[in-house]
Amino acid sequence: MMQKTMRAQVITEPFHMELREVPVPQINDDEVLIKVQYCGICGSDWSIYSGKYVKDRLPLIIGHEFFGTIAEVGKNTRGISLGDRVSADICLTCGTCYYCRRGEGLLCENFRQIGIHTKDTSGGYSEYVKVPWKNIYKIPDEVTDYQASFIEPLTACLHASRNMECKMASSVVVIGAGLGIIHGVLAKLRGATPVIVIDGNPDRLAMAKEMCADYVIDFTKTPNTVAEVMKLTGGIGADYVLEAVGNPKTYQQAFQMVRKGGKVESFGICGNDDTISVKPVDFVLGEKKVSGSCAGIGNDWGDAIKLLQYGRVDPTPLISMVVPLEEAEDALKELRENKKLVKVLISPNIKKRIVLYK
Repeated sequence: MMQKTMRAQVITEPFHMELREVPVPQINDDEVLIKVQYCGICGSDWSIYSGKYVKDRLPLIIGHEFFGTIAEVGKNTRGISLGDRVSADICLTCGTCYYCRRGEGLLCENFRQIGIHTKDTSGGYSEYVKVPWKNIYKIPDEVTDYQASFIEPLTACLHASRNMECKMASSVVVIGAGLGIIHGVLAKLRGATPVIVIDGNPDRLAMAKEMCADYVIDFTKTPNTVAEVMKLTGGIGADYVLEAVGNPKTYQQAFQMVRKGGKVESFGICGNDDTISVKPVDFVLGEKKVSGSCAGIGNDWGDAIKLLQYGRVDPTPLISMVVPLEEAEDALKELRENKKLVKVLISPNIKKRIVLYK
């Protein structure tokens, strides 16, 4: 029989999280209940924790990078069985607004994401999450649990890669070597040459060099990153520049290092009031382009799973640590302070943390 209550980390106010015993989400006929195996910590989790984002929705159980096993199914579900390993498209759309009818669900006027905006269900910082059954994607046996924990962030990178539309043999600069490493891996899969990754963390740059980068630039040793990119691209500039940091300064650099006719892909999220200065003449006479990508949606999940299943992408080296649910708040803070950490997972099923980085 399904338990009545569960452990969950609840953000009650900015910079305060409490481990509570809360009711297990009740599913309707069109939903399933997922027992959480792992949930990754995302940068947006810190934004919610610190009160910079969706403060009006507190108290809230966050966590959107989750996967697990089916614990309960509604009577209208199809093709899903108890115990199946699954991931879920976290995007909830109305299906009827102007944007939804154009197939642009990420722009839905009533857009919500599980573990970010939803108060009627928990997020992944808990033992169980309920999800519409049509949002479920089964995970094949070839995909390990650690890889499965990376499905949601991989969907976001896939969406950006599609928006960027990188052509074979094009030069790609990725600013930021966290999730930016996966952007670099996808660029390499598309035949980008060279792939250049910029960061200030030597451990992350070494990882980028091993996984995707032809060149890495340490901005602590080479402050003029624009000049270095120009040097590496024969004075022309990069065909594509993807900003994966979310900082006005690096966005400014991205627009400076992209070539005439090139494209800047905006992925890093800045503050609501952040601005940069761009000369319109550079875009008019230089025919430069820019597009934005905020998340994955729909079959980005199916495609991400396929890339993992067939070994085209393996994010396992990015996973630095796994912590028990009880240590979620400590892990959020530690991720901000410990430069050796890249991706940290939370699990309600372990008692002691597992450290994977050296």
